[in-house]
Amino acid sequence: MSMPRRIKAALDRTAPDRFFLALAIMFVTFSAQAAQPAVIEAVQGFLYEQSQGLGDEINIEVIPPRATLPACESPSAFFPNASSRRWGRVSVGVRCGADGRQVRYLQANIQVFGSYPVTATDIDAGQRITEAMLGSRQGDLSQLPPYTVMDARKLIGLQATRSLRAGTTLNEHQVREIPSVLRGQRVSVEARGRGFRVSREGEALEDGGHGETIRVRLSRREILDAIVVGPQRVAVGF
Repeated sequence: MSMPRRIKAALDRTAPDRFFLALAIMFVTFSAQAAQPAVIEAVQGFLYEQSQGLGDEINIEVIPPRATLPACESPSAFFPNASSRRWGRVSVGVRCGADGRQVRYLQANIQVFGSYPVTATDIDAGQRITEAMLGSRQGDLSQLPPYTVMDARKLIGLQATRSLRAGTTLNEHQVREIPSVLRGQRVSVEARGRGFRVSREGEALEDGGHGETIRVRLSRREILDAIVVGPQRVAVGF
């Protein structure tokens, strides 16, 4: 931030002027923040709206820009990355003006307090997760690791990919769909194209859940990638 001339001049003065220098810096900082009330209010409102339904209590802190920026007419906030998390330290973009061509970015901290699922019992690798195996815990959701599963309903019926101790917070890498195809199984390989559909038998070279891509052996020399479409069924497209 470039300082006004009166503050630059004060830097060359002696101790008696230091008090006034400190006041001047405080004034400039306050002015830079006060000049952006519409922007900050727009960001706060946007984050509050985006955070609804995430938890029982939400705390939002918008960090004002340090630089003195021109006034922002008709501020409209948005997330630069639509797939980013909606809590913790976040970056928010603000479009200014009727055409939205001027864009500036602010940082904010969002704390969300609520419940999240944990394992209520020990779960073995490969075991199917049931409702009775899950419990819940209250806490600051913004402190949870990335890819934490927040909805217990999404865990029921899935398979644990590793052994889990009771009280474990679950993430997406610790669970998977129960395989529809197992390694070594004979599978029906369907070839689909425009106006035709044929099938032949092959051998699955790896496990695969519905929608996953696995390798399938058709002969000693012919191995291809296929998508699991059902129990012991895979498909390739042409």
